[in-house]
Amino acid sequence: MADSDTRRLQVTIRYFAAARAAAGLTEETLPVAASEPDDPAGHLTSVGAVVALIAERHGSALTRVLPRCSYLLDEVAVHGPATPVRDGQVLDVLPPFAGG
Repeated sequence: MADSDTRRLQVTIRYFAAARAAAGLTEETLPVAASEPDDPAGHLTSVGAVVALIAERHGSALTRVLPRCSYLLDEVAVHGPATPVRDGQVLDVLPPFAGG
């Protein structure tokens, strides 16, 4: 498949606490290449692919934070990097929080 044929989807990423500081912003919406464009269930990419994209985009400061983070996809806990992401979903990046 040619690059021009690659389907893109929009994913909004919201950063919290140390992830916000490392990324230098609170929120962004990114175009993400579909990794499974022909999947009839609409599983177009994965949380792992989105996390890899934001790590590449924001560099070493965020790359150091991401392994300690947990993630919510449309406010539901993510239980692994293979979790499918569809167009228009919101991924929250949550580093460990201190206190109670």
